[in-house]
Amino acid sequence: MSIHEETEADTRAERIDPVLARAGWGKNGSKVRREVICPGRIQSGGTRGKGLSADYVLIHKGQKLAVLEAKRAGVSHRSGTGQAKDYATRLGSRYAYASNGLNWYQIDMATGAEGDMDLPFPSPDALWARSFADHNDWRERFGAVAFEENGGKWQPRYYQHNAITAALEAVAQDQRRILLTLATGTGKTSIAFQIAWKLFHAKWNITREPVRRPRILFLADRNILADQAFNSFSAFPSDAITRIDPATLRKTGGRVPRNASLFFTIFQTFMTGEGKPIFRQYDPDFFDFIIIDECHRGGAKDESEWRGLLEYFAPATQLGLTATPKRKHNADTYAYFGEPVYTYALRDGIEDGFLTPFKVRQMASTIDEYVYEGSDQVLEGEVEDGDTFTEGDFNTRVIIEERELSRVREFMGQIDQRHKTLVFCATQEHAALVRDLINQVKTSTHPNYCVRVTAEDGATGDQHLRDFQDNAKTIPTILTTSQKLSTGVDALNVRNIVLMRPIRSMIEFKQIIGRGTRVYEGKDFFTIWDFVKAHENFNDPEWDGEPIDPEPPRPGPTEPKPTEPTDTGGPDDEGGTDEPKAKIRIQLADGKTRAIRYLATTTYWGPDGKPISVQEFMERLFGDLTGLITDEEHLRKVWSDRECPIFCVTGIWSMLPERSKDDDDFQGTAGRTSEGLRAP
Repeated sequence: MSIHEETEADTRAERIDPVLARAGWGKNGSKVRREVICPGRIQSGGTRGKGLSADYVLIHKGQKLAVLEAKRAGVSHRSGTGQAKDYATRLGSRYAYASNGLNWYQIDMATGAEGDMDLPFPSPDALWARSFADHNDWRERFGAVAFEENGGKWQPRYYQHNAITAALEAVAQDQRRILLTLATGTGKTSIAFQIAWKLFHAKWNITREPVRRPRILFLADRNILADQAFNSFSAFPSDAITRIDPATLRKTGGRVPRNASLFFTIFQTFMTGEGKPIFRQYDPDFFDFIIIDECHRGGAKDESEWRGLLEYFAPATQLGLTATPKRKHNADTYAYFGEPVYTYALRDGIEDGFLTPFKVRQMASTIDEYVYEGSDQVLEGEVEDGDTFTEGDFNTRVIIEERELSRVREFMGQIDQRHKTLVFCATQEHAALVRDLINQVKTSTHPNYCVRVTAEDGATGDQHLRDFQDNAKTIPTILTTSQKLSTGVDALNVRNIVLMRPIRSMIEFKQIIGRGTRVYEGKDFFTIWDFVKAHENFNDPEWDGEPIDPEPPRPGPTEPKPTEPTDTGGPDDEGGTDEPKAKIRIQLADGKTRAIRYLATTTYWGPDGKPISVQEFMERLFGDLTGLITDEEHLRKVWSDRECPIFCVTGIWSMLPERSKDDDDFQGTAGRTSEGLRAP
């Protein structure tokens, strides 16, 4: 067989594999692995964009030292250098190689040096020595501990491996404050687990002598986060983990547990106590390692009353986990921990196919702003002619039930009511009202179709949330909330997120988006129904590039004037109330209720956070559609046929613009009122 007849598989088997074997790869704990780096962006019908796979990943002592891209012998050995560099960058490998089995090319990703190389190929120990000139015992001890793979059911994604490795390298270098920034839905709890697993089995502790196992504290600011983490760490021995909560403390007379290796609690519990907070029952150097979940909300904030807790345990190495990049709203978090040792952004997760894409449905109405002029009935409170109320006032200062009902009818009339949906409301009282209105207009006959999950709902609400998170259950289908579900809800099959309260910042907006980004079979995208102009939070130059204004609604009912949302404040789900004591309640005159109209604009967003056209979104979702429709006449013909196999098979029908009562031609995605006919 000539070299021009060889396939790449032939070249790998006959030429490259023997070279690696002679160098010792695949022996004495080293590994040679073909790795799927990412599956590719999610598209329609269960398809995906182009994924990425590395031909060879060379692993030694837990580190991915090199990537090798193979090409068949009949082409240049340099043909794979671009891919090799890309893969090495993604995997965090020091070296990238390209070969056709006859010649070899090497790139040092740290120094930029590159060029042809002669055989023999470097051995695992030789490549390790090149990658790490500074010997570190803890780096090697961590590398000797295998990941806990749950019987082969869990394998680290490339960015998870990078995050774990970066954090452990920081520990090995005795860095005391460590930050990981990864988008919601990318598995921060799994990353924290594997870090703790390696620390535990390597017997790392703050003495830096492997004489005892570490004591690790997992801190969150919500019970749901602490509970989820506690359950996720179940692979540890049962006597190694403990939960510090009020029930446990009552059983021990308020004494904190000490005989464990992993402790899980929330800031609020640790700050309680008669005379002094209970965390002071521990000596400052009791814990070796502290993991702070959602650290931008916790003790890393300069003004936080919880900062003293972290400062008390200053001897411990502290790892902060956050989904939010550095912004003015959380700059003090980054000042406390320093720059992240690893970052994986929302746009990266969507483009790689680990997170679900989304579209934004902007819902403007004729009652987004309200001016009292005497014709409506005041049920409670006092109001004067000319008083004006904007988005931030509704359901905090003034309640107009007919307005909320119109919004509920609007989105319930457009969504598939079988799809799981989260509705974010202004207050707990507002969440109860919206829950009741949804149940009044729903098509389902189940009494728990829509339920509220807030602090006031206690254990009942927590059970509703667990049922909602269970993908095998369809009830409850819709949850209403105020603050509680904005972070930490691991529900895979959320298809709609409805925003009925102002969003205070881009950080909060991206956290809420994270409720829908988790991947689920058959879920090609999810929709954000934006009644409160929250989409303006996309205009973040550091994440999106320079902001681009969304397409405005076309002429129709009068557009409301833009308003600045009011920050209503209030604590989150761990107790307390967010309800002002007095509100104005107004009942609209019948004519005004019937006159409420909505304008909808759908915008689509690329992985870089920039708005994209409908055509670009469709191409990303379905691939190349040019062959489906031959010309305008063909388009008109299939558009008039509901049973057209093109629409039925691909599911395009639900994505296409709606039709007007008076015009069979297309209308754009902007400028439609709620009176328009909607495709099924």
